Amino acid sequence: MHKAARTWSIAELAAEYEVTLRTIRFYEDRGLLTPERRGTVRVYHPRDRIRLALILRGKRLGFSLDQIAKIVDMYDAEPGEEGQLVYLLDQITHRRAELEQRRQDIDQTLAELAEVESRCHADLHTLRTTQPPTEA
Repeated sequence: MHKAARTWSIAELAAEYEVTLRTIRFYEDRGLLTPERRGTVRVYHPRDRIRLALILRGKRLGFSLDQIAKIVDMYDAEPGEEGQLVYLLDQITHRRAELEQRRQDIDQTLAELAEVESRCHADLHTLRTTQPPTEA
């Protein structure tokens, strides 16, 4: 006897992944998810659930939806899993370089803020210690 594969409703997936129904519908509109339709009801299969997990992971890592779509879609098409992995490694390299640059920019900005803050404190101290008392 063949056991039917587990399916999920849009509400179940939204609750599981802590996203809105609108988010899931958006991914569907973009072609990233392709649930079965039973009348007006969307039925999500294991493939959809896995793809949603991959989409959300890609978003957390900072990839664009176009990049995520390409990565996810490559698994099912030529050049298959190997091509998917090669592309993903390339995207990781680029993303890491972007983040390293941001880190350097943030470190530089923090250093500049610390310098300005230090000068402000010094100037404020000078003003407070060199001004004659005000008469009341």
